[in-house]
Amino acid sequence: MPCGAQGGQGLLLHCASSLPEEKSTMALPQQHQRTVFFVSDGTGITAETFGSAILNQFEFKQPLRHVRLPFVSNMEKARLAVQQINHAADAEGKRPIVFSTLVHDDILWLIKTECRAMVLDMFGTFVQPLEMELGIKSHHRIGRFSDPAKSKEYKDRIEAINFSLAHDDGQTHADLAKSDVILIGVSRSGKTPTSLYLAMQYGLKVANYPLIPEDFERQQLPAALQPYKHKLFGLSIQPERLSEIRNERRNNSRYASLENCRHEVHAAEAMMRRAGVHWLSTTSKSIEEIATTVLQRIQPERLDY
Repeated sequence: MPCGAQGGQGLLLHCASSLPEEKSTMALPQQHQRTVFFVSDGTGITAETFGSAILNQFEFKQPLRHVRLPFVSNMEKARLAVQQINHAADAEGKRPIVFSTLVHDDILWLIKTECRAMVLDMFGTFVQPLEMELGIKSHHRIGRFSDPAKSKEYKDRIEAINFSLAHDDGQTHADLAKSDVILIGVSRSGKTPTSLYLAMQYGLKVANYPLIPEDFERQQLPAALQPYKHKLFGLSIQPERLSEIRNERRNNSRYASLENCRHEVHAAEAMMRRAGVHWLSTTSKSIEEIATTVLQRIQPERLDY
């Protein structure tokens, strides 16, 4: 989601790729309830993802303002983070909420003791009880990978992303046998973002293949997909929503007309039913929900369930 965009549950998302200079002041947007900071000595993605999931359990009369503070990896950066958090507290008259995934005790201590905020130590909440239960100490490593260049998981993800890009929108039939999942559906039904999410999040090689009018005339799946029915999962969408999306790309065209969208969606769904391919409507579902449903149904061999 781009910086400054409005997210789900009335959340305003802002990005802080670098901390402010010590004497600078930060203009705060109006009409928000309070600021939530996600502080990390890594990218901050884990803190933001988990923190947002928790905040989404609440209904807010005014949107919260999200600020991610990544790479707070030394005391100097920690002091600048404290300054920014306390500035928000002064400007808003309310304690900011801070979700932290800091692993260095001295930096975390500074944030906890110097910030006029509610600080939630997410690693401490879960890691310390696990250390006691398991009887072993955690690595206290920054980030997901200690050395990404040497991590097999990291290399698998990069390879999966390259595979998914190469097999986007039916560009090639080569190496379909190597795919973990093949998504099918009409154009603009959500295949590409779902493919990339599965590749980036799970390291799965995902191809996606559009169903086109010629397929509907033949009333059967494309020949290239026939050997891989066990890997197929279909994405559909309400015709009205599909027409809106297509009109953004090719306004007032037959491709985007509601009549054509209805025809394509109904023909695609009928084809998938005949072929025994499981499918779902993406109309009101998030990428995460779509991906989870795909994984539960296909259950790629490289993942455990």
